[in-house]
Amino acid sequence: QVQLAESGGGLVLPGGSLRLSCAASGSIWWIDDMSWYRQAPGKERELVASITRVASTEYADSVKGRFTISRDDAKKAVYLQMTSLKPEDTADYVCKGKIMSYGGASAYDYWGQGTQVTVSS
Repeated sequence: QVQLAESGGGLVLPGGSLRLSCAASGSIWWIDDMSWYRQAPGKERELVASITRVASTEYADSVKGRFTISRDDAKKAVYLQMTSLKPEDTADYVCKGKIMSYGGASAYDYWGQGTQVTVSS
């Protein structure tokens, strides 16, 4: 069984920074793309950032220049460094990994439970 667990959320002042972490565990053979999504109350889930196995990255226009996604394959982890945070960044942040498990037929998308980020004064 594969699991993803996020950490690092919390309450931060506008202009502040947070670093989110997401660690994968279980019977993992390899991890393909990893991504961060967010969902604010009353809004649809949106892709924030993604990173491929060769560290190619993509970002939502709303976070370009402020957020940085990175990964550590040895630790089976993905990170989201968030700076210059704005109130509109307030949301539940969830990580997703496309993961091939031992004995699996193909890679599947696994989701974490989410971590809440609140940007407020």
